Amino acid sequence: MTDEKMLMKKPHNVILEDRKNLTITGVQDIDSFDEQMVVAFTDQGELTVRGYNLHVGKIDVESGELYVQGEIESLAYADPQPQRGGGLFGKLFR
Repeated sequence: MTDEKMLMKKPHNVILEDRKNLTITGVQDIDSFDEQMVVAFTDQGELTVRGYNLHVGKIDVESGELYVQGEIESLAYADPQPQRGGGLFGKLFR
């Protein structure tokens, strides 16, 4: 990640309405999406949305907004992995 992106942190909010309409702000990037899963990167970590008949209504990475519609079952965060040493010892002790 570049220094510019790290300095420009956007507010991160998750709004779920009736388990059918999801609005996420503070999105940095979208990893993947299909009808059963959406994976987005935020300042708070990787956010995975699971459900059925998921449709991405709007992706605006410039403003950091993501809108998802469908039957939403779960929202789960994964913390970013810490950077490990890239040298010989870093590779040996993974």
